[in-house]
Amino acid sequence: MKQNVEPVASDIQEKNEMKAKLILFLLISTLLLTSCMAAQAAGIVTGSTAVVSGNVIDTKLAVKKVEKKKKKVAKASKNPESQLTEEEQRKYDYFFLEAIRLKEKKEYAAAFGLLQHCLDIDPNAASALYEISQYYMFLRQIPQGQAALEKTVENAPDNFWYSQGLVSLYQQQDQLDKAIVLLEQMATRFSGKQGPLFNLLDIYGRQEKFDEVIATLNRLEKRIGKNEQLSMEKFRIYLQMKDDKKAFQEIESLVQEYPMDTRYQVILGDVYLQHGKKQEAYDAYQKVLAAEPDNPMALYSMASYYEQTDQKELYQQQLDTLLLNKKVASDIKLNVMRQVIVENEQAGKDSTQVIDLFTRVMRQDVDDPQIPMLYAQYLLSKNMEDASVPVLEQVVDLDPMNKAARLMLISSAAKKEDYKQIIKICEPGIEATPDALELYYYLAIAYNQAEQTDSVVSVCKKALEHITPDTKKEVISDFYSIMGDMYHTKKQMADAYAAYDSALVHNPSNVGALNNYAYYLSLERRDLDKAEEMSYKTVKAEPNNATYLDTYAWILFEKGNYSEARIYIDNAMKSDGEKSSEVVEHCGDIYFMTGDVEGALKYWKQSLEMGNDSKTLKQKIEKKKYIAE
Repeated sequence: MKQNVEPVASDIQEKNEMKAKLILFLLISTLLLTSCMAAQAAGIVTGSTAVVSGNVIDTKLAVKKVEKKKKKVAKASKNPESQLTEEEQRKYDYFFLEAIRLKEKKEYAAAFGLLQHCLDIDPNAASALYEISQYYMFLRQIPQGQAALEKTVENAPDNFWYSQGLVSLYQQQDQLDKAIVLLEQMATRFSGKQGPLFNLLDIYGRQEKFDEVIATLNRLEKRIGKNEQLSMEKFRIYLQMKDDKKAFQEIESLVQEYPMDTRYQVILGDVYLQHGKKQEAYDAYQKVLAAEPDNPMALYSMASYYEQTDQKELYQQQLDTLLLNKKVASDIKLNVMRQVIVENEQAGKDSTQVIDLFTRVMRQDVDDPQIPMLYAQYLLSKNMEDASVPVLEQVVDLDPMNKAARLMLISSAAKKEDYKQIIKICEPGIEATPDALELYYYLAIAYNQAEQTDSVVSVCKKALEHITPDTKKEVISDFYSIMGDMYHTKKQMADAYAAYDSALVHNPSNVGALNNYAYYLSLERRDLDKAEEMSYKTVKAEPNNATYLDTYAWILFEKGNYSEARIYIDNAMKSDGEKSSEVVEHCGDIYFMTGDVEGALKYWKQSLEMGNDSKTLKQKIEKKKYIAE
């Protein structure tokens, strides 16, 4: 017979009221706690108190599985010793799934009450205990949360993630002894997982329990086999234990385990060398080189040996043997050069030795651009920009798609204002890397300096063909703005204004486009309200920019606002505007219209002396009055 659910729901409500403080807190929270099912749950919710461990199972998937396999869930959800009737199990499953559903809806208080009811049905149900522990952790009620989680693990000892979550909590609470006991149990119970052993290594290491560290490393070695990482760690630990004999035996055993892998023999030599056993190191290297004369690791280690034994000539010869050996891969040479640079910097030596070494390497028929690129970067780091140019040119010859090298070359040419060199760099660059919009931009600027107006428009149009949804709007706007300037130069004003409109669609704050658009409108004495609005944006953005202040003053002048125009032209003059003959002439014009004829004549004459070739300027001076262009 089916049981009526309403009395049970009433009991739940009554218990919720008894937990008013907890419920209030949960209602305020906005954190959606991790959902998972009993036998598949993973970790503990982290805030400032707990950690998430393992894989979280999707709640919907959990619900689906429970609906299909209720008997299996019931068996996993309860203590094996606990015996629920079929009706009790049905009720448990119903309320647990309802609690999970409510938690997903962020109705935490109601969910908590249902979980408590689940524990009334089965006090040992791991799934409910786990969920309850999450709530306590979130509320920072650590003792209650820990107790619930410990009971969870006790009742579901075969659930790895429950145990891992409890271990993490123990570590957070600095209860390392408890963590060790549980981890040791996990290492046995979950023999297929290496995590517990690595976790033990960390704890034992922090506690400086070196014997336990070695024992744990040995256990790992039995499971996954002997390898370099484990042997090196054991070597390090033995050294800390001041047991040099076992330390070196560990590396020697690695060589014995893999006698055909010469890399381990070189590592053994390196270990000897690092710990002052120079003869043993020499013998190890020579043994490898006798079998493989071109072995790059042994060649480089021999160079280190000669350096540490203060045999400088042999050290240099050994580096040459390695770096000038065509049988040695470029990647190895690159790594050696990086190591040489690092050691040179750490030793505080000058750059001569490194540069000489690079020079010898570069004399070879280098076909890998990485080495000259590293050389160029090193030269730039030493402020040797001129010396880096031919090296960077070699890089782009070897790798035409190397945008970084081209940009370095452009930077060098730009500092010299060598627009011809920029054109030379960028033209093949956009062919090799048609999506590199930076190269189009610099090429457009260089064409403009070369007064190749049509080429500027053409390259901007090509650039706009390669824009993508990810292209920055500011970049697109700049290309349209440049086109607007060029169309103005060509007296194609309709095209110029259309280009400026496009520039401002993509970036309404493009002050360059705003200023030029506004100024050209003012020169035509058209759309002055629009021009004033655009120009004012530039003055607001850069209140000390003489060019923008002059534009705004001139628009006010054209609108007849002479007094206000004088304020802005004075500010322009104070902001280096007096260096521009055009700004100075405008200043004279504005002064005249405000009744200051003497001031106007002063500025007109000053503009003429600065080389202003305006057709009306001399007439203004002769007639002592303003004459419109």
